[in-house]
Amino acid sequence: MKYENPVLLSDYSDPDVIRVGDDYYMVASSFNHVPGVPVLHSKNLVEWELINHVIGELPFEKFNKVCHGHGAWAPSIRYHNGKFYCLIPFPDEGIFVAETTDPYGKWSLLRPLLTGAGYEDPCPIWADGKCYVVFAFVKSRIGFNSRLAVFEADEDLKERTTDYKVIYDGRDISPKIEGPKFYKHGDYYYILAPAGGVKTGWQVALRSKTIYGNWETKIIMVQGDSPVNGPHQGALIDLDDNGEKWAFMHFQDMGPYGRVVHLQPAVWDNDWVICGVWQHDGMAGAPVEGGDYPVDFETGAKIDPSDEFEGDKLSLIWQTPANRKAEWFTFKRGLKLNCCYFEKPALSDLPQLVMQKVQYKNFAVNCKCKLNLVNDGDEVGFTVFGRSYAYVCVVRRGGQNFLEIRKGTIGGEEDETLAKSQPYDEGSVTFKISAKYEAPNRLSYKFSFGGSAFTHKFYAERGVWTGAKIGIYARGEEGSKGSATFKYFRVTCTDNRIK
Repeated sequence: MKYENPVLLSDYSDPDVIRVGDDYYMVASSFNHVPGVPVLHSKNLVEWELINHVIGELPFEKFNKVCHGHGAWAPSIRYHNGKFYCLIPFPDEGIFVAETTDPYGKWSLLRPLLTGAGYEDPCPIWADGKCYVVFAFVKSRIGFNSRLAVFEADEDLKERTTDYKVIYDGRDISPKIEGPKFYKHGDYYYILAPAGGVKTGWQVALRSKTIYGNWETKIIMVQGDSPVNGPHQGALIDLDDNGEKWAFMHFQDMGPYGRVVHLQPAVWDNDWVICGVWQHDGMAGAPVEGGDYPVDFETGAKIDPSDEFEGDKLSLIWQTPANRKAEWFTFKRGLKLNCCYFEKPALSDLPQLVMQKVQYKNFAVNCKCKLNLVNDGDEVGFTVFGRSYAYVCVVRRGGQNFLEIRKGTIGGEEDETLAKSQPYDEGSVTFKISAKYEAPNRLSYKFSFGGSAFTHKFYAERGVWTGAKIGIYARGEEGSKGSATFKYFRVTCTDNRIK
């Protein structure tokens, strides 16, 4: 069986992956979006399902408001003595850990390991009766980067037991090194990490016979002749208990599509791992377009972006850009979004946006809702959201409903109205978009309203450390009793149609 890269054409940034028995588990960055730190499961590293999130809400008061680009960065996941551990860095608050015995179940509340600003990308390893945690530095918070450091913790990752020590300085040969992952293979400890930056970097391996070095360095994967820029942060995965079969997963930045996930073969040569296509002795690999399934069977697992809103809670695909409030929505014959008040006129910092990741190169969305806009200022809409964004909405003014299309930018004071319709008197509305891949890093959307010609073409942009998102919302003035009940959100992949 053959697969094509990327195996996840969706924004699962900074993926870390482990094998436990015959199961593979992935975690990824979520930044300011909640629930946070998605947990994915696979049986073959190709087909993935979204099974959980580590964090129900972000445990700092500032995340009750929208803090673009802050939050949970580049987590790692490890399994030790019957427990799953997830180490999660917050660039302004420190490094925290959660644990569980069941990745499908409830994770513990976060506890701190290293507090303070400027720490990112932690990853533990257990050796010699101790636990060591490697991490990198955030230049915008601490004033420098390109260095890796280690501290020690107790075996259960309850607390840090030593101060950190810088073990590698990559400013000369591995600039911007970050995202380190700890491994042990044969006689060596290894750290795999990206260097050179997200868009144009490469993969580096460090090796040493002791945790604190000295660390040797080798470039193990570069872009080469492939179209895969970066290739950036990821995880080395053992495929059997004998340490004979390996794979590597990493992300590629695709702009509005986000940081999509690729699967590479990995082989060992002279105690170095080489990832991707290995062409010459001693040379780095390059990303592959695809290959054979590393585990030779299909499961049919997938992440379904459609939602009929038939349950009593939001499905795992939906996130909000700030901690949720109970009054935002309920379930009653669909997803009922209440027209809650927010003091700013722009959509940029609206906390009650209900959004999901882009899943396909080309796709269409049909989204129907029943209107109950009561007061002037009540509004319901559909958005394509990034650093710049556009949205189509129904808004009530002067006792009448109007359909409008608007656009804005993150940080902007007020959104611009692009088109205003005649009064709209129907009791329900169907928002539609069609999305088309036009070129790498270029994704166009066409908004439409039902079958009418009320349309607008919009080029999506990435968010702050994320891809573009699509979603729905309702808002209103203080004291509003208005609402909108969404009956379905149907996403159709049109890749074959485009081809």
